Amino acid sequence: MFSAADHEFMARALRLAESGLYSATPNPRVGCVLVRDGSIVGEGWHEKAGGPHAEVHALQSAGDLARGAAAYVTLEPCSHHGRTPPCCEALLAAGIERVVAAMQDPNPLVAGQGLAWLRDAGLAVDCGLLANEARELNIGFVSRMERGRPWVRLKAAASLDGRTALENGSSQWITGPDARRDGHRWRARACAILTGIGTVRDDDPQLTVRDVDTARQPLRVVVDSRLEIDPSARVLQGERVLVVAAVANHLLASIIEARGAEVIFLPNDAGKVDLQALMRELAKRGINELHVEAGFKLNGSLLREGLVDELVLYLAPSLLGDASRGLFNLPALDDLAEKRALQWRDVRQVGSDLRVVARLT
Repeated sequence: MFSAADHEFMARALRLAESGLYSATPNPRVGCVLVRDGSIVGEGWHEKAGGPHAEVHALQSAGDLARGAAAYVTLEPCSHHGRTPPCCEALLAAGIERVVAAMQDPNPLVAGQGLAWLRDAGLAVDCGLLANEARELNIGFVSRMERGRPWVRLKAAASLDGRTALENGSSQWITGPDARRDGHRWRARACAILTGIGTVRDDDPQLTVRDVDTARQPLRVVVDSRLEIDPSARVLQGERVLVVAAVANHLLASIIEARGAEVIFLPNDAGKVDLQALMRELAKRGINELHVEAGFKLNGSLLREGLVDELVLYLAPSLLGDASRGLFNLPALDDLAEKRALQWRDVRQVGSDLRVVARLT
Protein backbone atom coordinates (compact mmCIF):
# COMPACT_ATOMS: atom_id res chain seq x y z
CA MET A 1 0.00 0.00 0.00
CA PHE A 2 2.80 2.40 0.90
CA SER A 3 5.99 2.84 -1.11
CA ALA A 4 9.54 3.29 0.12
CA ALA A 5 9.23 6.98 -0.71
CA ASP A 6 6.05 7.20 1.37
CA HIS A 7 7.94 5.79 4.34
CA GLU A 8 10.81 8.22 3.81
CA PHE A 9 8.56 11.27 3.75
CA MET A 10 6.51 10.19 6.75
CA ALA A 11 9.69 9.47 8.71
CA ARG A 12 10.75 13.03 7.95
CA ALA A 13 7.37 14.30 9.17
CA LEU A 14 7.81 12.39 12.44
CA ARG A 15 11.24 13.93 12.97
CA LEU A 16 9.68 17.35 12.48
CA ALA A 17 6.92 16.51 14.96
CA GLU A 18 9.58 15.74 17.58
CA SER A 19 10.55 19.41 17.44
CA GLY A 20 7.40 20.08 19.46
CA LEU A 21 8.32 17.53 22.13
CA TYR A 22 8.67 20.18 24.84
CA SER A 23 6.32 22.87 23.57
CA ALA A 24 3.17 21.55 21.84
CA THR A 25 1.26 20.53 24.99
CA PRO A 26 -1.67 20.25 25.52
CA ASN A 27 -1.92 19.72 21.78
CA PRO A 28 -0.39 16.70 20.05
CA ARG A 29 3.06 16.84 18.46
CA VAL A 30 2.51 16.95 14.71
CA GLY A 31 4.78 17.26 11.68
CA CYS A 32 3.88 17.73 8.02
CA VAL A 33 5.84 17.34 4.77
CA LEU A 34 4.59 18.43 1.35
CA VAL A 35 5.93 16.51 -1.64
CA ARG A 36 5.55 17.36 -5.32
CA ASP A 37 7.11 15.37 -8.16
CA GLY A 38 9.13 13.34 -5.66
CA SER A 39 10.71 16.35 -3.92
CA ILE A 40 9.91 18.07 -0.64
CA VAL A 41 8.51 21.54 -1.34
CA GLY A 42 7.34 22.47 2.14
CA GLU A 43 7.41 21.27 5.72
CA GLY A 44 6.39 22.36 9.18
CA TRP A 45 5.58 21.30 12.72
CA HIS A 46 3.21 22.41 15.44
CA GLU A 47 5.11 24.57 17.88
CA LYS A 48 2.58 25.50 20.58
CA ALA A 49 -1.12 25.59 21.38
CA GLY A 50 -2.87 28.50 19.74
CA GLY A 51 -0.26 28.74 17.00
CA PRO A 52 -0.54 27.48 13.41
CA HIS A 53 -0.77 23.73 12.98
CA ALA A 54 1.91 21.75 11.19
CA GLU A 55 -0.06 21.69 7.91
CA VAL A 56 -0.36 25.47 7.87
CA HIS A 57 3.37 25.95 8.46
CA ALA A 58 4.12 23.50 5.64
CA LEU A 59 1.72 25.24 3.25
CA GLN A 60 3.24 28.62 4.05
CA SER A 61 6.75 27.33 3.38
CA ALA A 62 5.67 25.75 0.05
CA GLY A 63 3.67 28.68 -1.30
CA ASP A 64 2.39 28.05 -4.83
CA LEU A 65 4.36 24.80 -5.01
CA ALA A 66 1.77 23.21 -2.73
CA ARG A 67 -0.71 22.92 -5.60
CA GLY A 68 -0.79 19.32 -6.80
CA ALA A 69 1.39 18.12 -3.92
CA ALA A 70 0.91 15.27 -1.45
CA ALA A 71 0.79 16.02 2.27
CA TYR A 72 2.39 13.59 4.73
CA VAL A 73 1.12 14.42 8.20
CA THR A 74 1.71 12.50 11.42
CA LEU A 75 -1.86 12.97 12.67
CA GLU A 76 -5.19 13.23 10.88
CA PRO A 77 -5.80 16.87 9.85
CA CYS A 78 -8.38 18.62 12.01
CA SER A 79 -11.82 19.34 10.60
CA HIS A 80 -13.22 21.51 13.40
CA HIS A 81 -12.85 25.12 14.46
CA GLY A 82 -10.75 25.41 17.62
CA ARG A 83 -8.23 28.14 18.34
CA THR A 84 -7.34 27.93 14.65
CA PRO A 85 -9.38 27.16 11.49
CA PRO A 86 -9.62 23.56 10.20
CA CYS A 87 -6.49 22.27 8.49
CA CYS A 88 -8.67 20.31 6.07
CA GLU A 89 -9.93 23.56 4.60
CA ALA A 90 -6.38 24.92 4.25
CA LEU A 91 -5.17 21.77 2.47
CA LEU A 92 -8.07 21.84 0.04
CA ALA A 93 -7.71 25.57 -0.67
CA ALA A 94 -3.99 25.11 -1.39
CA GLY A 95 -4.69 22.46 -4.04
CA ILE A 96 -3.29 19.43 -2.20
CA GLU A 97 -4.21 16.27 -4.13
CA ARG A 98 -3.22 13.51 -1.70
CA VAL A 99 -3.08 13.25 2.09
CA VAL A 100 -1.21 10.49 3.92
CA ALA A 101 -1.83 10.42 7.68
CA ALA A 102 0.15 8.30 10.11
CA MET A 103 -2.83 7.80 12.40
CA GLN A 104 -6.41 8.85 13.03
CA ASP A 105 -6.88 11.60 15.59
CA PRO A 106 -8.20 10.10 18.87
CA ASN A 107 -9.83 13.44 19.73
CA PRO A 108 -13.62 12.84 19.56
CA LEU A 109 -13.94 16.23 17.82
CA VAL A 110 -12.02 14.76 14.87
CA ALA A 111 -11.91 10.93 15.10
CA GLY A 112 -11.93 10.19 11.37
CA GLN A 113 -14.04 13.15 10.34
CA GLY A 114 -11.06 14.98 8.88
CA LEU A 115 -10.09 12.07 6.64
CA ALA A 116 -13.71 11.57 5.57
CA TRP A 117 -14.02 15.30 4.82
CA LEU A 118 -10.96 15.16 2.56
CA ARG A 119 -12.15 12.02 0.77
CA ASP A 120 -15.55 13.59 0.15
CA ALA A 121 -13.77 16.61 -1.32
CA GLY A 122 -12.10 14.33 -3.88
CA LEU A 123 -8.62 13.97 -2.40
CA ALA A 124 -6.75 10.67 -2.30
CA VAL A 125 -6.45 9.76 1.37
CA ASP A 126 -4.41 7.03 3.09
CA CYS A 127 -3.94 6.38 6.79
CA GLY A 128 -1.80 4.08 8.91
CA LEU A 129 1.75 4.73 7.69
CA LEU A 130 4.17 4.46 10.67
CA ALA A 131 1.14 4.54 12.97
CA ASN A 132 2.95 2.95 15.93
CA GLU A 133 5.70 5.56 15.80
CA ALA A 134 3.14 8.35 15.61
CA ARG A 135 1.21 6.94 18.55
CA GLU A 136 4.35 6.66 20.67
CA LEU A 137 5.20 10.29 19.99
CA ASN A 138 1.78 11.35 21.31
CA ILE A 139 1.23 8.60 23.85
CA GLY A 140 0.06 11.07 26.48
CA PHE A 141 -2.40 12.81 24.17
CA VAL A 142 -3.79 9.44 23.10
CA SER A 143 -4.13 8.40 26.75
CA ARG A 144 -6.02 11.56 27.65
CA MET A 145 -8.38 11.22 24.68
CA GLU A 146 -9.02 7.47 24.99
CA ARG A 147 -8.80 6.85 28.75
CA GLY A 148 -9.60 10.24 30.23
CA ARG A 149 -6.34 10.37 32.17
CA PRO A 150 -2.69 11.22 31.49
CA TRP A 151 0.06 8.79 30.61
CA VAL A 152 1.84 8.35 33.95
CA ARG A 153 5.61 7.95 33.85
CA LEU A 154 7.26 7.24 37.20
CA LYS A 155 10.92 8.17 37.45
CA ALA A 156 13.18 7.04 40.29
CA ALA A 157 16.88 6.81 41.06
CA ALA A 158 18.20 3.93 43.11
CA SER A 159 21.25 1.94 44.06
CA LEU A 160 21.77 -1.40 42.38
CA ASP A 161 20.01 -3.09 45.30
CA GLY A 162 16.93 -0.92 44.68
CA ARG A 163 17.36 1.63 47.48
CA THR A 164 16.33 5.24 46.92
CA ALA A 165 17.37 6.91 50.18
CA LEU A 166 18.94 6.25 53.55
CA GLU A 167 16.68 5.56 56.51
CA ASN A 168 17.07 9.22 57.54
CA GLY A 169 15.73 10.35 54.15
CA SER A 170 19.04 11.43 52.63
CA SER A 171 19.08 10.77 48.87
CA GLN A 172 21.24 13.47 47.25
CA TRP A 173 22.88 12.13 45.27
CA ILE A 174 22.62 8.43 44.49
CA THR A 175 23.11 8.76 40.74
CA GLY A 176 25.58 10.88 38.82
CA PRO A 177 25.22 14.24 37.02
CA ASP A 178 24.63 12.66 33.60
CA ALA A 179 21.62 10.73 34.89
CA ARG A 180 20.25 13.85 36.57
CA ARG A 181 20.58 15.83 33.35
CA ASP A 182 18.85 13.04 31.46
CA GLY A 183 16.05 13.16 34.00
CA HIS A 184 15.44 16.80 33.13
CA ARG A 185 14.70 15.80 29.54
CA TRP A 186 11.91 13.55 30.80
CA ARG A 187 10.64 16.42 32.93
CA ALA A 188 10.71 18.78 29.95
CA ARG A 189 8.46 16.60 27.78
CA ALA A 190 5.88 16.20 30.55
CA CYS A 191 2.88 18.47 31.00
CA ALA A 192 3.07 18.15 34.78
CA ILE A 193 5.45 16.86 37.46
CA LEU A 194 3.94 15.18 40.52
CA THR A 195 5.47 14.59 43.93
CA GLY A 196 4.34 13.97 47.50
CA ILE A 197 4.68 15.87 50.73
CA GLY A 198 7.31 13.41 51.97
CA THR A 199 9.66 14.26 49.12
CA VAL A 200 9.03 17.97 49.65
CA ARG A 201 9.96 17.64 53.33
CA ASP A 202 13.03 15.45 52.76
CA ASP A 203 14.52 17.01 49.63
CA ASP A 204 12.88 20.45 49.23
CA PRO A 205 12.97 20.09 45.41
CA GLN A 206 12.18 22.81 42.90
CA LEU A 207 10.76 20.30 40.38
CA THR A 208 11.59 22.62 37.50
CA VAL A 209 13.30 21.96 34.17
CA ARG A 210 16.79 23.44 34.31
CA ASP A 211 19.12 21.38 32.13
CA VAL A 212 17.01 21.59 28.95
CA ASP A 213 16.50 24.63 26.75
CA THR A 214 12.73 25.12 26.91
CA ALA A 215 10.48 28.13 27.36
CA ARG A 216 7.77 26.09 29.08
CA GLN A 217 7.81 24.87 32.67
CA PRO A 218 5.47 21.95 33.50
CA LEU A 219 2.74 22.32 36.07
CA ARG A 220 4.03 21.18 39.48
CA VAL A 221 1.63 19.04 41.51
CA VAL A 222 2.09 18.21 45.20
CA VAL A 223 -0.02 15.51 46.88
CA ASP A 224 -0.37 16.71 50.47
CA SER A 225 -3.38 15.17 52.22
CA ARG A 226 -3.26 17.32 55.37
CA LEU A 227 -1.74 20.50 53.90
CA GLU A 228 1.51 20.10 55.80
CA ILE A 229 3.65 21.86 53.20
CA ASP A 230 5.92 24.61 54.46
CA PRO A 231 4.93 27.90 52.77
CA SER A 232 8.65 28.54 52.20
CA ALA A 233 9.14 25.27 50.29
CA ARG A 234 11.03 25.79 47.05
CA VAL A 235 8.37 23.97 45.03
CA LEU A 236 5.97 26.84 45.82
CA GLN A 237 8.30 29.39 44.26
CA GLY A 238 7.39 30.51 40.75
CA GLU A 239 4.26 29.92 38.76
CA ARG A 240 1.95 26.98 38.04
CA VAL A 241 1.80 24.97 41.26
CA LEU A 242 -1.15 22.78 42.26
CA VAL A 243 -1.40 21.43 45.83
CA VAL A 244 -3.88 18.56 46.22
CA ALA A 245 -5.24 17.86 49.69
CA ALA A 246 -7.82 15.63 51.31
CA VAL A 247 -8.53 17.39 54.62
CA ALA A 248 -10.27 20.70 54.02
CA ASN A 249 -8.41 23.40 55.94
CA HIS A 250 -9.24 26.68 54.27
CA LEU A 251 -6.98 28.73 56.55
CA LEU A 252 -3.92 26.71 55.56
CA ALA A 253 -5.11 26.73 51.95
CA SER A 254 -5.28 30.52 51.95
CA ILE A 255 -1.70 30.74 53.23
CA ILE A 256 -0.49 28.46 50.45
CA GLU A 257 -2.54 30.29 47.83
CA ALA A 258 -0.96 33.55 48.98
CA ARG A 259 2.30 32.06 47.70
CA GLY A 260 0.72 31.81 44.25
CA ALA A 261 -0.25 28.14 44.30
CA GLU A 262 -3.70 26.67 43.72
CA VAL A 263 -5.18 24.32 46.32
CA ILE A 264 -7.89 21.76 45.58
CA PHE A 265 -9.46 19.08 47.78
CA LEU A 266 -9.97 15.55 46.45
CA PRO A 267 -10.56 13.25 49.44
CA ASN A 268 -11.22 9.54 49.30
CA ASP A 269 -13.04 7.50 51.94
CA ALA A 270 -9.78 6.87 53.84
CA GLY A 271 -9.02 10.58 54.25
CA LYS A 272 -6.24 10.50 51.66
CA VAL A 273 -6.08 12.16 48.27
CA ASP A 274 -8.20 10.29 45.72
CA LEU A 275 -5.54 9.51 43.13
CA GLN A 276 -8.03 8.28 40.54
CA ALA A 277 -9.95 11.55 40.82
CA LEU A 278 -6.68 13.45 40.60
CA MET A 279 -5.85 11.78 37.28
CA ARG A 280 -9.26 12.76 35.91
CA GLU A 281 -8.79 16.31 37.14
CA LEU A 282 -5.38 16.59 35.50
CA ALA A 283 -6.83 15.29 32.22
CA LYS A 284 -9.48 18.00 32.36
CA ARG A 285 -6.63 20.50 32.67
CA GLY A 286 -5.04 19.21 29.47
CA ILE A 287 -2.27 17.14 31.07
CA ASN A 288 -1.09 14.56 28.54
CA GLU A 289 2.05 13.18 30.20
CA LEU A 290 2.44 13.15 33.97
CA HIS A 291 5.99 12.75 35.27
CA VAL A 292 6.20 11.39 38.83
CA GLU A 293 9.18 12.01 41.12
CA ALA A 294 8.03 10.90 44.55
CA GLY A 295 8.94 8.68 47.48
CA PHE A 296 8.26 5.00 47.98
CA LYS A 297 4.88 5.60 49.67
CA LEU A 298 3.27 7.63 46.87
CA ASN A 299 5.04 5.48 44.27
CA GLY A 300 3.48 2.41 45.85
CA SER A 301 0.02 3.99 46.05
CA LEU A 302 0.09 4.89 42.36
CA LEU A 303 1.18 1.36 41.45
CA ARG A 304 -1.40 -0.30 43.70
CA GLU A 305 -4.18 1.72 42.06
CA GLY A 306 -3.01 0.77 38.56
CA LEU A 307 -2.17 4.34 37.59
CA VAL A 308 1.46 3.90 36.51
CA ASP A 309 2.02 3.22 32.82
CA GLU A 310 5.79 3.46 32.55
CA LEU A 311 8.86 3.32 34.78
CA VAL A 312 12.10 5.22 34.17
CA LEU A 313 14.65 3.90 36.65
CA TYR A 314 18.24 5.09 37.01
CA LEU A 315 20.41 2.49 38.76
CA ALA A 316 23.71 3.54 40.30
CA PRO A 317 26.68 1.18 40.68
CA SER A 318 26.41 1.16 44.48
CA LEU A 319 24.77 -0.71 47.35
CA LEU A 320 22.93 0.93 50.25
CA GLY A 321 21.68 -2.09 52.19
CA ASP A 322 18.36 -3.37 53.52
CA ALA A 323 17.95 -0.63 56.14
CA SER A 324 17.62 2.00 53.42
CA ARG A 325 14.35 2.98 51.75
CA GLY A 326 13.06 1.03 48.79
CA LEU A 327 11.50 2.04 45.49
CA PHE A 328 7.86 1.18 46.08
CA ASN A 329 5.71 0.60 49.14
CA LEU A 330 3.90 -2.51 47.92
CA PRO A 331 2.19 -5.26 49.93
CA ALA A 332 3.85 -8.62 50.47
CA LEU A 333 2.93 -11.33 47.97
CA ASP A 334 1.92 -14.86 48.87
CA ASP A 335 2.45 -16.24 45.39
CA LEU A 336 4.81 -15.32 42.56
CA ALA A 337 1.82 -15.39 40.22
CA GLU A 338 0.79 -12.11 41.88
CA LYS A 339 3.91 -10.27 40.72
CA ARG A 340 3.50 -7.20 38.52
CA ALA A 341 4.73 -7.96 35.02
CA LEU A 342 6.76 -5.40 33.08
CA GLN A 343 7.83 -5.05 29.47
CA TRP A 344 11.34 -3.82 28.73
CA ARG A 345 11.40 -0.77 26.46
CA ASP A 346 14.98 0.43 26.73
CA VAL A 347 18.13 -0.26 28.73
CA ARG A 348 21.21 1.89 28.30
CA GLN A 349 24.12 3.39 30.20
CA VAL A 350 23.88 7.09 31.05
CA GLY A 351 27.19 8.29 32.41
CA SER A 352 28.14 5.90 35.21
CA ASP A 353 24.54 4.75 35.74
CA LEU A 354 22.06 2.47 33.98
CA ARG A 355 18.71 3.78 32.73
CA VAL A 356 15.91 1.24 32.47
CA VAL A 357 12.60 2.08 30.79
CA ALA A 358 9.85 -0.47 31.34
CA ARG A 359 6.08 -0.50 30.97
CA LEU A 360 3.40 -2.10 33.07
CA THR A 361 1.62 -4.83 31.11
